[in-house]
Amino acid sequence: MNGAGIRRKGEIVAALGSVFCTRRLGAFLLLLTAASGCAHAGGGPIGIDHEWGLDQSGIWARNYQTALEFGVVAVEAAGSLWYGNDNKIGHTFWQSADSSIISGFGALALKYTFSRARPYQGGNPNRWFQGSCCQSFPSGEVTLQASFVTPFIVNYAKQNPWVWSLEALPVYDAIARMKSQAHWQTDVIAGWALGTAVGYWSTTRHTPITVELLPRGLSIGYYRKF
Repeated sequence: MNGAGIRRKGEIVAALGSVFCTRRLGAFLLLLTAASGCAHAGGGPIGIDHEWGLDQSGIWARNYQTALEFGVVAVEAAGSLWYGNDNKIGHTFWQSADSSIISGFGALALKYTFSRARPYQGGNPNRWFQGSCCQSFPSGEVTLQASFVTPFIVNYAKQNPWVWSLEALPVYDAIARMKSQAHWQTDVIAGWALGTAVGYWSTTRHTPITVELLPRGLSIGYYRKF
């Protein structure tokens, strides 16, 4: 393929990615609005940030949030190693691993860069650059959930619309983090956007970066040994 063809392909991929992310963002915001029950005027960069009442009862308890976080990492690792990179589901797991690792480092860098205070650290959404005490922006856990589900949605949702239900994971986590007064609205939106963007990008690579870096034996697929 010549240079013009490569550029054209890149433009098409970028355009498709923009449409995909925009549609998902609309659905994500709609679900968050419905969950909040009503609209509120607030502060923050786009005027929507406000503190939710503390609620860690039932499914919003912190132990469920951490169980989801570690569960997703475990499923991602187990799926990658079990299926390998040589079939569609295994390839998607490896893309998801790329997405989670890269977006995770991105979220961490942004946390230290913006050092935003969390809702429970004073209740002011306009407190940025507060130092190492504060790491509210963006939500790392929502970033993880979005980065995990996006490759599966990209690769499977067209043929299997039920795969869109995976979007419930970042939505649940976003609501739970706000109910814990650990994040503002723009924190979870930014985390979702970061995870989604990197997740989509990971699906455009023929070979996942993790597969390129790790020994070949790890990406063959352990299921073949049984």
